[in-house]
Amino acid sequence: MRVLGIETTTMTGSVAVVTDSVVAASYLWNVRSVHSERLMVAIERVLSDASIELGGLDGVAVSIGPGSFTGLRIGLSTAKGLCLAAELSLVPVPTLDALASRLLFCTHQVCPMLDARKKQVYACLYDVQNGETRRLSEPVAISPVALLKGISRTTVFLGNGASLYREQIVKALGERASFAPAELNHPDAATVARLGISRLQRGEKVDPESLEPMYLRGPDVGKDRSKTGQHNL
Repeated sequence: MRVLGIETTTMTGSVAVVTDSVVAASYLWNVRSVHSERLMVAIERVLSDASIELGGLDGVAVSIGPGSFTGLRIGLSTAKGLCLAAELSLVPVPTLDALASRLLFCTHQVCPMLDARKKQVYACLYDVQNGETRRLSEPVAISPVALLKGISRTTVFLGNGASLYREQIVKALGERASFAPAELNHPDAATVARLGISRLQRGEKVDPESLEPMYLRGPDVGKDRSKTGQHNL
């Protein structure tokens, strides 16, 4: 099965083509530019490097958030357009699921944290069992203080939110807090594609026209809301 993964929820964007369990091609950028300036060029590049035409894919897996509002819209609109144009299956992958899945070797609880600004993070708790992550909580937009009050187990943190609030995490949890290597702190398109293959094999594809981002929070302070849209998680 051949799937294109798209990840644009943070400043670090990436695309990848995964064939079954093998990363055939990937491209990552971490520069201060709008993802729309690089995304289609990157997609064309990985398809060329993997020697696959767009119509030769089985589907497109896209990271649906939470994350940057602008990045989410760019990633989803691109994925929808590709799927509609080439009649491909579209598979939504929650961003925190993808980030947690970078630590499938972990024996402790995992907590991906993305900076949500406004002194909040997007976060969720996971266990790893038999090479797969399992949610222990629902994804939320939350203050680091409130998040850490609910953690009593040894936990491995990752993501740009974990880097930003590292001192606060260590102060609250002490030796119960560990941190993933810096190179794992961003969601990755290859992981999105790999999860997309698993979901596609289970029949978890969606109508491109109905898919909405997972924002978790509106743009205005005091108007937090869950906005999961019409997709299967």
